[in-house]
Amino acid sequence: MNKPIGIFDSGIGGLTVVKQLKKILPDEQLIYFGDTARIPYGTKSKKLIEQFAMEDARFLLRYDIKMLVVACNTASSLAMDVLLKNLDIPVVGVVIPGARAAVNISKNKRIGVIGTSATINSQAYNNSILQRDPEVRIYAKPCPLLVPLVEEGWLNDPVTDLTLQKYLADLIKEEIDTLILGCTHYPLLEESIRKATKNQVELIDSGKETAKVVKQALEDKNLLASPGNKKEHLFFVSDIPVKFSEIGSAFLGEPLHKIERIDYETFIGIKH
Repeated sequence: MNKPIGIFDSGIGGLTVVKQLKKILPDEQLIYFGDTARIPYGTKSKKLIEQFAMEDARFLLRYDIKMLVVACNTASSLAMDVLLKNLDIPVVGVVIPGARAAVNISKNKRIGVIGTSATINSQAYNNSILQRDPEVRIYAKPCPLLVPLVEEGWLNDPVTDLTLQKYLADLIKEEIDTLILGCTHYPLLEESIRKATKNQVELIDSGKETAKVVKQALEDKNLLASPGNKKEHLFFVSDIPVKFSEIGSAFLGEPLHKIERIDYETFIGIKH
């Protein structure tokens, strides 16, 4: 089926998920929406995140998408129920794939999770891990300073290294052998995180794991695009912040030239 896959995030971090989808599903058309006007989702209430997630989904549904990928960890943690209840297309979030991979990889059943405050406080990763293995010990840590450091481009900076050392110290003391990067920004910090953990911890990139789940779901539902289906990927945002293309290119792993800002008031249905 040559309909596109829709992907949304609260900002540009979800482009790390797009990067993995492009690798594993080269024939699929991807339509991305970053709700940059209302970022961050990580500090909002569950009710507001549910509202934003439904509005993001409705925007993408205009493009007759065949599947929705929730590339935002916060929305995946707090809004999946409302999306699954209200949409009649498959919906895949980033939490379950990441949790499943961590359980499969961990040898000592001591798993760390880092993410935004909302993601960690929701305990979505904890619940998903424990459903798969009740014996796992989970050590979760909110890391609110990491997103602005990534967006500032401080990927291999001493400030970032020190921040990671501070955040990860308690998790390392607990002898975790696996760490879930529970935010789409964090894969850009992989090198610095490996340094902070002295390469002794397996890192789980939820974006990579989500791409595998999306591919399997498309195969199972006979929704894969035809080989050679080369339609242009579309990128939309609700606002274009300073340095957006530069930062977005770092997330996507290639130049991000064509980005369209949608009319925000039309998007959320404001009438005058």
